[in-house]
Amino acid sequence: MKHNESPFKAMALTSSIVSQLAGGPLAGVFLGKWVDERFSTEPIFLIIGLFLGLGAGTYGTIHLVRTYTGDD
Repeated sequence: MKHNESPFKAMALTSSIVSQLAGGPLAGVFLGKWVDERFSTEPIFLIIGLFLGLGAGTYGTIHLVRTYTGDD
C-alpha cells in the first residue's frame, strides 16, 4: 500500500478480510445445524458446513487480497 493512500482503504480491506474469515464458517455452521435438524443427522452436516465455510472464507480472502494487490 502506498503512503499517500487513505487509511480508510486499509480499514475497509481489514474489515472485509475479517468478515469473510468469520462469516464463512458461521454461515456453514448455521446451515449445517439447520440441515441436521431437518434430517436428524447431528453432527454430520454441522462438521461438513464448518469445513465448507472455512474453505469458502479462506478462498474469498485469498481472492480479495490478490485482487487488491494486483496479483490476480
